[in-house]
Amino acid sequence: MPGMTPENPKPEAEDDLVWRPRVTVATIVPKDDRYLIVEEEIRGRLLLNQPAGHLEPGESLADAARRETREETRWEVELDCLVGIHQWVNPELDRHFLRFTFAARPVRHHPQQPLDSGIKAAIWMNRTEIEAATPRLRSPLILASIDAWLGGQRLPLSLLQHLVPGPERA
Repeated sequence: MPGMTPENPKPEAEDDLVWRPRVTVATIVPKDDRYLIVEEEIRGRLLLNQPAGHLEPGESLADAARRETREETRWEVELDCLVGIHQWVNPELDRHFLRFTFAARPVRHHPQQPLDSGIKAAIWMNRTEIEAATPRLRSPLILASIDAWLGGQRLPLSLLQHLVPGPERA
């Protein structure tokens, strides 16, 4: 088949035909019955979200969750568990997401660190306040994941495995 090599067993044209969702991570960070929420500007609207973002090449899901939380909130966190894996389609954009949501403890605040681009503030809100702000929530996954966490849903971090390619690739 044209374009095939031992390093690339599938030609790029065939690889481009495979549908892929956007892989994202999010973090529930509870503290004193409040949750760490980010206020972010998205397409001219000021929305609320959990610390969240896209998985980067070569990055583990856990590392992505820790990185995104720090970049968007200035908080360093310790991951406790995986709360859920959600598939969601953004109806406005017809974009498909596969989201891994973690729960974490806040460890250290870095107030001098600049916030990620588009993030206006990191704030603490209780569940009632978050629910009251439903029209401003970036997705329904925010309350769904908090409710799963409140309901006791906890999956061990050992469930996730990040296999880094070594010298001998399969």
